[in-house]
Amino acid sequence: MNGLTFDIAHVLAGGLVLVSFMMLYQNRLYALLNIFALQAVVLSLSVAWQAWVQGATHLYVTAVIALIFKAIIIPVALHRIIARLGIHREVETVVGAGLTMLAGIGLVALSMVIMLRVTAGADPLAREDLSFALSVVLLGFLMMVTRRNAVSQVVGFMSIENGLILAGTGAKGMPLVVEISVAFSVLIALFVIGIFLFRISERFDTVDSKALDRFQGERQ
Repeated sequence: MNGLTFDIAHVLAGGLVLVSFMMLYQNRLYALLNIFALQAVVLSLSVAWQAWVQGATHLYVTAVIALIFKAIIIPVALHRIIARLGIHREVETVVGAGLTMLAGIGLVALSMVIMLRVTAGADPLAREDLSFALSVVLLGFLMMVTRRNAVSQVVGFMSIENGLILAGTGAKGMPLVVEISVAFSVLIALFVIGIFLFRISERFDTVDSKALDRFQGERQ
């Protein structure tokens, strides 16, 4: 592997982490969905580059699936759900953006330390991709924890799945049947999440997850 090939793969995988930070910082729903679509585009490019580097043609299918489902279908569907429910466009957070970003930096550093030590004997490109993939997964979890709006929590969940795709392709790819099944599972999950959001809105007149916590406390 020449240096240019490694550098391009490094930039694309690192771009996913950068976009994850952009999502953490964002406090507007529509902008958050647009950044998620950007993350899907970067993921698609990263997977396509891995397909070329590894000579694994089936990974091009994964790249196309990520581009169609994650960059187009899911953001458009969530845009329509927001418009249909009349959700306020501000993203309410549990803590401030500064503390969230600091926590994100700590998680990325933790990911690098853990993965670079665990995969010391692995291929350098796989090591880097797995480190970045774990960072994306942890930042997705952080988004789900620090956001009260159910739509932004859904975006965090989808971001976690993007990190898992990056990990699978970086570790010499996944079987094609697994990739296709994952894509359809995500699509089905989107429909379920849409129904779930409509039910929350009908019951509580909001999609703020804090309302669910209050309701659970009242029942107890």
